[in-house]
Amino acid sequence: MTVGTERRNHVGIVEMRDPPHNFLSVEQVQEVADALESFDADVNVRSAVLCAEGRSFCAGANFTPAERSGAANEPNALYLQAARLCDIGIPFVAAVHGPAIGGGLGLAMTANFRVTCPEARFSANFVKLGIHQGFGLSVTLPEVLGPSKAALVLLTGRRFKGDEATQIGLADICVATDEVRERAIELATEIAEGAPLAIRSINATLRAGLADRVRAATKHEADEQARLFATEDSREGVRSVNERRTGNFQGR
Repeated sequence: MTVGTERRNHVGIVEMRDPPHNFLSVEQVQEVADALESFDADVNVRSAVLCAEGRSFCAGANFTPAERSGAANEPNALYLQAARLCDIGIPFVAAVHGPAIGGGLGLAMTANFRVTCPEARFSANFVKLGIHQGFGLSVTLPEVLGPSKAALVLLTGRRFKGDEATQIGLADICVATDEVRERAIELATEIAEGAPLAIRSINATLRAGLADRVRAATKHEADEQARLFATEDSREGVRSVNERRTGNFQGR
């Protein structure tokens, strides 16, 4: 198991347990979705928190040379799980205590809210890797940031520190690193003080159609990623990111 759960009164807590970086895998996201759906089916749970062990919240796919082929072949199966997170009936808060990169940012953006710290890093680094964005970011980023800021995040691949991410709307609350999880639980607890039927009704209205739009987007995202993974630019992108240098892209 890569995920653990606990409950505090009316708040369910889901913890990713694949430190230090909690790299994305089909198993991990499926277990996260299973855990949140289990809490969603519990009448005594009114909100939830998604958090992680280790240095990173989720550093995205593992694009080291040994893992690259697996990352290239996995998007379709992985993204089938992504939309499930947008279908959860109870609101949930992501406690982003460290890097949320690529698909890891996509995972964080499926939550209703994000609590973070200045040391965290938020980045949709797909353009640096020479591929298309994934994990429903084509929908969730414009939904949260608006089209212009979403384009800025996607087309630059820029890394935003936690306080910068909060300023542009990628995160909602920025606190000290050691306070991130408890502050996320406090927010979820505040939500859980409301009437449970009203919480679910309001959340359903606010997120109406989101899961369907993410499902449609992830099909396109996976197709584009498969096409671009086959290019020389993608191979150069992975090399340059692993070597921490600017990519020498040729458009082929």
